[in-house]
Amino acid sequence: MAIGRWLGAAIVVCFLTGLISHVLQHPPGWMTGLLPTRPVWGYRLTQGLHVASGLAAIVLVMAKLWTVYPRLFEWPPFRSLAHLVERLTIALLVAATVFELFTGLINILQWYPWPFSFTQAHFAVGWIVAGSLLLHLAVKAPLIRAHWRKKTSDVDAADRRALLAGVGAAVGVVTLTTAGQSFTPLRAFTLLAPRSPDLATQGVPVNRTAAAARVSHASADGWALEVTGPRPYRITLAELNALPQRRVRLPIACVEGWSVNAWWSGVPIGDLLERAGAPPGSALRVTSLEAWGYYRVMEMPAQYAADPQTLLALRLNDEVLSLDHGYPARIIAPNRPGVLQTKWVSRLEVR
Repeated sequence: MAIGRWLGAAIVVCFLTGLISHVLQHPPGWMTGLLPTRPVWGYRLTQGLHVASGLAAIVLVMAKLWTVYPRLFEWPPFRSLAHLVERLTIALLVAATVFELFTGLINILQWYPWPFSFTQAHFAVGWIVAGSLLLHLAVKAPLIRAHWRKKTSDVDAADRRALLAGVGAAVGVVTLTTAGQSFTPLRAFTLLAPRSPDLATQGVPVNRTAAAARVSHASADGWALEVTGPRPYRITLAELNALPQRRVRLPIACVEGWSVNAWWSGVPIGDLLERAGAPPGSALRVTSLEAWGYYRVMEMPAQYAADPQTLLALRLNDEVLSLDHGYPARIIAPNRPGVLQTKWVSRLEVR
């Protein structure tokens, strides 16, 4: 039962933080204007917890299945209608949880061997996991109550403590060796993390390279930013560099769980929109030079566009952006997923 409680807690944390990530990436229309820009490290925290709790849940699922697997193959398969319903809820919960956790693990490694959209499938199956967990708890409620009232023998208690110690140690090792990709104090222990922020160009890891996006220095030659609005204009890189610059320290955090703080320098988006005659409260559509990709076009709600820390960044850690980091210009905004920090920006459209 203790492993089940740990697993339930991990699933709840993973589900709630996953909802936050989904809403920030794909907000319902009514919620668009409610998304917060503060704290600037909010997404870094929630997505770090999402991946850490998901990895911990993998260990806990394996331990839980090991403790109950003989019951999964009992014969006859069911003894009554109530028993059949119970077993069906367990089958649904196990199947959905295993699918959710292991596809999530493969996603943080950026490997997609399936034909379906990971984001949509992960979101949908997350609701199935949550619903089947609640259903399972409702069906097993009498057994749970009986367990709380039951006294265990000293031998059973010793075996139980040994099992829980082993499982707790395994969860601790997995967390210790992966959480450092987002939790700076543990960075020295990131032996199993898929990303190490310390081993990165300009101090920031790269998920999508310029080569993968089919962007080259040749495609950026003669680049000029197009800004549409009541007073549309085009502006070259040299002209952007001549404008008043702002330097901010913001984290960039990706859905795979890694995050890192960095210094970004560039022109505030609000200044560019004001020059285009954008009315107060205008949202923004951002288009990238990249040839293809789910996030080639990004919608930025008004509160982000107006935030003084949202920049069209030209420099990273006081160096001109490398091509992989979005040269000649990219977006950086507070409390947004990394996939929405568009690189290789070519067009800003006032909405």
